[in-house]
Amino acid sequence: MLKAKDIMNENIVSVTKDTPLIEAARIMARNNISGIPVVDDRMVLEGVITEKDILALFDVMQYEESRTVNTTMTHDVISFDVDDLLLEICDCLKEHEFRRVPVTEEGKLVGIISRRDLMNHIVKQREMNVSRYS
Repeated sequence: MLKAKDIMNENIVSVTKDTPLIEAARIMARNNISGIPVVDDRMVLEGVITEKDILALFDVMQYEESRTVNTTMTHDVISFDVDDLLLEICDCLKEHEFRRVPVTEEGKLVGIISRRDLMNHIVKQREMNVSRYS
C-alpha cells in the first residue's frame, strides 16, 4: 500500500506565525498556491493560512498592514504522518473542504499532499497500467 511519503511534495513553502498577512498573500500569489503551512523555527507545524482566511479580512487588510498570520491562521490542522496510507489521505480530502494536508515526521513538517497530487498520481498509475498492456 502506498504511503504519504511516496507522493508528498517535499518542496515546502511555509511561513511563521509572525509573518505579516500581506507577505503571506504575496508568497501564495508568487507560488500559485492557495494555502501555506505555518511553522516554528524547528519546522514544527503550528497551523495553516489560506486564501480564504486572507480574503475574509480583505477590508481590514486595506487599513491594517501590521496584522500577522497568527491572527487569522487555522490552529487545529489535520495532518498526516509520512507512513499514513494514501487511501486515508484521499478519504480525508474528499470529506473536507480544504485542498491540501501537511505531512509530518516526528512532529516536523516534511511535505504536503494536495488533491491535485493525488489526482496526478491516479492518472500516472492508470497511464502506466494502460501502457503495460498495450
